[in-house]
Amino acid sequence: MARIVQKYGGTSVGDTDRIKNVARRIKAMRDQGHELVVVVSARSGVTNELIARAKAVCEFPSERELDMLLATGEQETIALTAMALNGIGVDAVSYTGAQAGIFTDKFHTKAKIKTINAKPIEKDLKLGKVVIVAGFQGINDDGQITTLGRGGSDLTAIALAAALHADKCEIYTDVDGVYTADPRVVKTARMLPEISYDEMLELASLGSKVMQTRSVEFAKKYGVIFEVRSSFNQNPGTIVKEEVAYMEKVVVRGVAVDKDQAKVIVSNVPDKPGSAAKVFRALSDSNINVDMIVQNVGQQGVATLTFTVPQTETARAVRSLEPVLAGLGGGQVAVHEQIAKLSVVGVGMKTHSGVAATLFQALADAGINIELISTSEIKISIVIDQARADEAARVAHTAFQLDKV
Repeated sequence: MARIVQKYGGTSVGDTDRIKNVARRIKAMRDQGHELVVVVSARSGVTNELIARAKAVCEFPSERELDMLLATGEQETIALTAMALNGIGVDAVSYTGAQAGIFTDKFHTKAKIKTINAKPIEKDLKLGKVVIVAGFQGINDDGQITTLGRGGSDLTAIALAAALHADKCEIYTDVDGVYTADPRVVKTARMLPEISYDEMLELASLGSKVMQTRSVEFAKKYGVIFEVRSSFNQNPGTIVKEEVAYMEKVVVRGVAVDKDQAKVIVSNVPDKPGSAAKVFRALSDSNINVDMIVQNVGQQGVATLTFTVPQTETARAVRSLEPVLAGLGGGQVAVHEQIAKLSVVGVGMKTHSGVAATLFQALADAGINIELISTSEIKISIVIDQARADEAARVAHTAFQLDKV
């Protein structure tokens, strides 16, 4: 008998028929004698619908109230899933994030998990029950409901697997696993049988929609090996694990595109010590994630800072920068949203040269201009025109022969 944590995404529980299908899968595992903790997301589209309703009544809704609202999406799903299991003879009980003992920090809409008190879950597992947990949510020290941000159900599952010392963690979604590129864009993309934490982390942070970044970070920190697989078939998926030696033989593992980025240009900033620190401190205090950063050489006493942020955070970024620039005595902010970030990722880059040259030449041959460049030990990211993002992904995929490996 194994202790297994499973997570089912919004598409997998998108309607009552799919919830029944998930219940049958869970029953099949339970009938084999396994202990099961199942994390579920809100039904596909529900979170977006709730956000739209919130903004319909208030342009800038309180983040505390937004968490209160968004948490209801998962609570619907846990109850329906438990009902479906009870209906086919499986003893199941549903838990909200708070009931599951998931304690977070104080930040609403982007909370981080601090601790998990797994005793209530352990008790029900010993009684032979299947425990259904609401993903994406927790509770802070003040007793307030918090949410973990987009893709937070992945984080809930990984964190519970660590806290419960699970033998296995399975992330069920609407795709068969992790691909070398988005198969909807690159028709020759292949599913990877396994991938390292670092590669998965980079792909997740760079636009791959399969996993949430923080969940992969958590898995790496606590050594949680997990499998990404489809809830619509019985095929094996992609194992995400610690890097092993043979992985370096493949130079580039995958290509990712993020079309949800915006480029922010802060121009005419006084070119003096501390200016950049004040700009990025203001963004940090507003809990805004900044990615690629470029600062030009100061001329005539002023400089320009260029960086990327998620499109959903551009308005907050501009608002947070206005008082800073006023305090610095000058500067203007411009936002360009028609951009995309293209990235190539692979642990093999650490031991192979020429990756950047191959990528840049392939894009040049296709007439695709590069606006910004950022690199790390295992990835290269560039900003390009959003209208050519899909084409660039196909060009890069071909250039590194990812369809032939």
